[in-house]
Amino acid sequence: MTDHLHFPTLLRMIDERSAAFRAAVAAAPSLDADVPSCPGWTLYDLANHLSEGDRFWAYIVLNTAPGDERPSKDGLAAPREREALMTWLADSTEQLLTALREAGPDRGCWAWWEPLASPHTVAAVARRRVPESLIHTYDAQLASGAPQELPTTEALDAIEEFLATVCTGTVPWPGEPATIDYHAAEGGSWRQTVDAAGSRFTRLTAAEAAGSKPTTAVHGTASETALLMYMRIPAGSLRIEGDADLIQQLQDWG
Repeated sequence: MTDHLHFPTLLRMIDERSAAFRAAVAAAPSLDADVPSCPGWTLYDLANHLSEGDRFWAYIVLNTAPGDERPSKDGLAAPREREALMTWLADSTEQLLTALREAGPDRGCWAWWEPLASPHTVAAVARRRVPESLIHTYDAQLASGAPQELPTTEALDAIEEFLATVCTGTVPWPGEPATIDYHAAEGGSWRQTVDAAGSRFTRLTAAEAAGSKPTTAVHGTASETALLMYMRIPAGSLRIEGDADLIQQLQDWG
């Protein structure tokens, strides 16, 4: 999905999910509403976080190179009045999309993740911003009292992007070596392997998925699986085979 041929699709997804986020904020009774999935945060805090991220990454893709120092986020706080906030959110999204288009998918830039499965490129940044908008739209909807299932296409890619960007790394796994298979009902299976070398993942073919014997297997819809990965719903919401405690261990590992 990070290939440049899919870049326009990523930009469209960011635009659509950001619009859905704004709709959820506009529908909320108050910007002071608690966000149940982000303990300690109000809806304003959530909106500030997402818009801050959009503006932060807009700067990064145009002004940094791989290996640069992490840029500052100073001066990116959103206004607290609702009408001004809605304008700020829309402008933040537009700044990000304009910067991504101008930079192009192949340009290198700073990024916080290890460049093992997700490179330090503008395309990878765009792919990372899709689940940011996707999951935080769910958070905003939850705060507004009307959470919706994640769109399937975005959720399926969010699963693999999470495994590639967030979970692939060289920090040693502190427990016994293990494998976790994730199976989305709409199609798609992935295996995460954790051991002393860190964490990595592979896609599974239908035959591999049918014949696999992992330590733990997770079965759910794409929406449920993505929400589990981002710790928005408990593991008990999905069908777990094998060592169910391993999911909690992975979440505690961070």
